[in-house]
Amino acid sequence: MESSSTSMPTSTSTTTQTEARFELGELCYTPGALDVIQRYQVSPFQLICRHVSGDWGDVCPEDAQTNEEALKEGSRIFSVYVLPPPLSEGKTLSAAKVWIITEADRSVTTILLPEEY
Repeated sequence: MESSSTSMPTSTSTTTQTEARFELGELCYTPGALDVIQRYQVSPFQLICRHVSGDWGDVCPEDAQTNEEALKEGSRIFSVYVLPPPLSEGKTLSAAKVWIITEADRSVTTILLPEEY
């Protein structure tokens, strides 16, 4: 993966209703992912909470199974989320896809666009 990324600020006081299934490491996003998240009015932390709780989003059954195995084996974890366009945009935007990847060593979790991989 050869895209530049920026660290996201984190808060230690946030509480979630779901339990984390793995460590995230440093949270980062690519410039393209930041643009989409802002334009689509999505909280990156909601996506991260889904990812870390084991809601892999719109992955195929095989990728979901690979993620479950990765939790035991310590491999890379991959989620896909399709973001609907904000209502304020009408029909000017179509749905956008973002990926979240946690590295095998759990040192970094990155939000990126498929084309930035």
